[in-house]
Amino acid sequence: MDSVRAGLGRARSAIATGRSHLSRNRLRAAFVIVLLLCAGVLAYGAATATTTANAEAVPEAPPTENHTVVTESGRYGTIVAFNPDGSLQYYNNSHTKYFDVDPVENESMTVEYAATDTIHTSGPNCRAPPCARNILERTNLSTGETEVLYERMDHTETAAEWHDVDRINETHVVVADMVSDQIFIVNTETEIVTWLWDAQSEFPLDEGGAYPGDWAHLNDVEVLPDGRIMASLRNQDQVVFINRSTGLQEDWTLGAEGEHDIQYEQHNPDYIPEERGGPAVVVADSENGRVQEFQREDGEWVRTWQWADEKMQWPRDADRLPNGNTLIADSNGKRVIEVNPEGDIVWEVPMSLPYDAERLETGDESAGGQSAQELGLESQTVEESDESGGSFGFDPFDRVESTVSGFVPHRIHNAIVFVSPVWMGDTQFGAAFVAILIALSWIGLESRWKLRDAGIGFRSPIARRDDGS
Repeated sequence: MDSVRAGLGRARSAIATGRSHLSRNRLRAAFVIVLLLCAGVLAYGAATATTTANAEAVPEAPPTENHTVVTESGRYGTIVAFNPDGSLQYYNNSHTKYFDVDPVENESMTVEYAATDTIHTSGPNCRAPPCARNILERTNLSTGETEVLYERMDHTETAAEWHDVDRINETHVVVADMVSDQIFIVNTETEIVTWLWDAQSEFPLDEGGAYPGDWAHLNDVEVLPDGRIMASLRNQDQVVFINRSTGLQEDWTLGAEGEHDIQYEQHNPDYIPEERGGPAVVVADSENGRVQEFQREDGEWVRTWQWADEKMQWPRDADRLPNGNTLIADSNGKRVIEVNPEGDIVWEVPMSLPYDAERLETGDESAGGQSAQELGLESQTVEESDESGGSFGFDPFDRVESTVSGFVPHRIHNAIVFVSPVWMGDTQFGAAFVAILIALSWIGLESRWKLRDAGIGFRSPIARRDDGS
């Protein structure tokens, strides 16, 4: 009888072991299927995503009335111009990064732009690489003829670019000098600096970014019709106004250090003067994932308009056009869009990482546009915009990415997107997260199974006493 019981016990044990191995193999098969599906999504994204790595790959844009110029400052430093029919007019990627681009007054199809070359090899101009060569260039988009107007070498590449240069007259320009945290006016013919404002003269070093690294991140400068200078100090979350004779006009400052409900690491503010419904400022509120406008009322800045949709990720430029539409460069959204007064997207072109967008024949930036208050624009927030899914109305990986990003600070999410391959979209990020989660789970289970098969177990540190207490 004992032998029979022992035999039955061994049989039960064998059956249990077999079932355990069968369950393990089913789990392994399921893991393999999910990982293959994720790999397929990533491979498809890499093969079909929009890229501007070369002129042949640049997508065609929808037709519009005027030429459109777009710069990029990420993995692919490019300047691209589209004809009104959407075809490619001009393409150049000879510099590491391209930033602000402006039309040249009274010269058709001619633009000026700020660009940066990163120098990684030691030489007479850079003994301790990496260094930065900052350049102001003028290019005829029809002929391709290019002229260097002004350039300077800087000792580092970290936060060392000129993100914006604005022309004052035929000989003088104002430069947003990020590496020195200064704004200066220079005669491009003589290369003599005729005026300079230092951000350290007005702002403490314990605010903004870490000094001496990326402290102020001075990313935009604009000469106003009355001669004042408007500038964007990204890391101080402020747009400031400077009188060239008396200095900072504190009562005009838009935003405040750390007041992220107003604006959060903004880019490219555009000024709309009183004769077009201002004073008003259109600004890309980058880390808040929206474009907004502020109106000057009774000595205060009042938010009068904002726009975002569910795809808006990291806008870095917004221009109000003469027709009342707003042209937006959404960097991490990987697109340039035009939004009409009703809040609808009426023009869109995908790009790898757009920085600045300029609609030629409409004036410099928002020069021809009216204020939101004058136009009666109605705000649109993400909650009010329409949700969209994949090809069949539902994209599970996109839903995963949306859920995960909801728990990640927006700034961290943007940093991840910025350093990721340009073909990574929401669906690909969702697939990558699922793949990582499955891989870690599989590794954990295999380790647990191996220990269990070796007779090694783990007891919970919390045990129930026999008396039930």
